Amino acid sequence: MRFSWVLAGGTALLIVGLGLGRHHFASVAVESGDAIAQTSQPAASEKSHEDILAALTEADVIYLGETHTDEADHIAQLEIITAMNEAGDIAIGLEMFQRPFQSVLDRYIAGEITEAELIEQSEYETRWGFDWELYAPIMRYAQSNQISLIALNTPREITRKVAREGLASLAGDDLTYIPPIEEIDTSDEDYQAMVAQVFSHHGGHGNSGPNFDNFFAAQVLWDETMAESVADYVMASPDTQVIVLAGEGHVVFDFGIPSRVQRRLGDDLVAYSVLLNPTATTPELADFFWISESTELESTE
Repeated sequence: MRFSWVLAGGTALLIVGLGLGRHHFASVAVESGDAIAQTSQPAASEKSHEDILAALTEADVIYLGETHTDEADHIAQLEIITAMNEAGDIAIGLEMFQRPFQSVLDRYIAGEITEAELIEQSEYETRWGFDWELYAPIMRYAQSNQISLIALNTPREITRKVAREGLASLAGDDLTYIPPIEEIDTSDEDYQAMVAQVFSHHGGHGNSGPNFDNFFAAQVLWDETMAESVADYVMASPDTQVIVLAGEGHVVFDFGIPSRVQRRLGDDLVAYSVLLNPTATTPELADFFWISESTELESTE
């Protein structure tokens, strides 16, 4: 994947699309059919899907870290969403839709527009572009069960501008759908180091592309906007559990969305992160690791 293509498509792929997918992390090998719960203990302990689902019912927010092109991940998301919906009121936050299109999602849930009109009016094909049928069962389930959908993401035009010119370039209408600039926190050195590794491995050299500071600022803007969207919903509907569907690069180590939601809502927030179908795990990556029974996984030594 060329670096220029990633920016042209927006910054949704800055992390997962540039290599922090399921083959990036090395640690404990896992077997299909297991879910692994991470605690403060250094070793992972295996639990059944039923045990994981029982734990997730206690959360205010759940982050489901996906690989966008993996069908098994989306099947797992729907399984988890269905279980949580049966346990209580939920809403679904979607990285795949940008904030200006919230009203389109609302009209779809209300039955005022068709699925085809949702795709067209949200500009899904140009702003996200992954195979619609991967997400369609989740969207259809949400509509049939009247589950609110939350458009989490920054407008693509804004993240592209930041990647080229930096946060200081934003003014006027650029600021409409993003958090205040002073809330765009780029100070996490560990996160910087992770993204810098990706940047250097995928074309972040020379004068042909953006510099790293702008690249990282665009990634963080993406995270902060999604975090604000989640936090705003939780504050407005505190009795509704929010399930966030996002690329795993926005979830791992809590660097992206989770820590920024926690910063806004405080330590009393109960939130769990779940990585879907990783080939290997390490305790710091997430709270839970969900391995679909149909997934054939490679072991990493």
